[in-house]
Amino acid sequence: MNEALNRKAWLEVLHWHREVGLEEAISEMPRNRFQEAKQPPQPSWRPFAPQPLDTPEKAKPTTKGAGNAIDGHSALATRQNTEPAPRRETDIALISARSQAQNLARGASSLEELRSALQGFDGCDLKRAARSLVFADGNPQARVMLIGEAPGAEEDRQGLPFVGRSGKLLDAMLAAIGLNRDSVYITNILPWRPHGNRNPSTSEIELLRPFVERHVQLAKPEMLLLVGGVAAKALLQTGIGILKLRGNWAQCHIGEGIFPALPTFHPAYLLRRPQHKALAWRDFLSLKRRLDAGAKLESEARPQSGETGEGRGGEKSVEGSAGENVGARAEE
Repeated sequence: MNEALNRKAWLEVLHWHREVGLEEAISEMPRNRFQEAKQPPQPSWRPFAPQPLDTPEKAKPTTKGAGNAIDGHSALATRQNTEPAPRRETDIALISARSQAQNLARGASSLEELRSALQGFDGCDLKRAARSLVFADGNPQARVMLIGEAPGAEEDRQGLPFVGRSGKLLDAMLAAIGLNRDSVYITNILPWRPHGNRNPSTSEIELLRPFVERHVQLAKPEMLLLVGGVAAKALLQTGIGILKLRGNWAQCHIGEGIFPALPTFHPAYLLRRPQHKALAWRDFLSLKRRLDAGAKLESEARPQSGETGEGRGGEKSVEGSAGENVGARAEE
């Protein structure tokens, strides 16, 4: 009995490791990091041992001001070189990759061309470790474009965004306001999975920003739903956290276009913090109200027909049923 329970517990641990991206062993034996943390830290300083004055280092000419010496030691030991350090090769490579990304994104005139441009872009190290390019899913003609952070392990396997546990929760949240994957367009800031499901770095976001901005320009949605803090801060160009950004409509400036954008929590965050589902439900209600307002303006602009009232009534009934379903879900 106990052996069966232990086996089940270990299988659950292994499954959890796989979900969070712990797929590689880095050592044959485990290390107790907590025990190592209890050991007293070693001093990082060393006593200064002056060198003899006749060493070659002292015979070399020093920089400006080196004539001021203290106790026979060169002022070079106490001064720092104020000249700018030469740019590292990695910085030059990053600038070159960024320029290439901008040119490829700018040259894409359709979503298919943008996908091909991403597939041919080799300037990002994430591509080498990822299994799949996760480009987009849903309806490119949709009024709402949903932008997440980066693919997870399951998304990397299938090549589609939001298909794991967080994707199932997202589908339920969309269904609660009468939407589905055929009525929204879904993509991510990063098209490749960061190893270990870590958060994207600032340099990775800036490197791939031209592609996601061009993605928005080509899709031309009426509004953006920014899912998670990484997507919200990247596209709104702000350092404010998602707890303060969520639920507040903002303007996302991309090129010459301005897109209304609503930040909200990432479904993966809601799986860890279910107490915030009620706040996410408010965000989705705000999205639905904006969609309904736009649909009402469009219907009033069209020639009136006898069926107009029924259509509005149908929309109202959908909102009512959605509120009952998700309201119960938010209380769970």
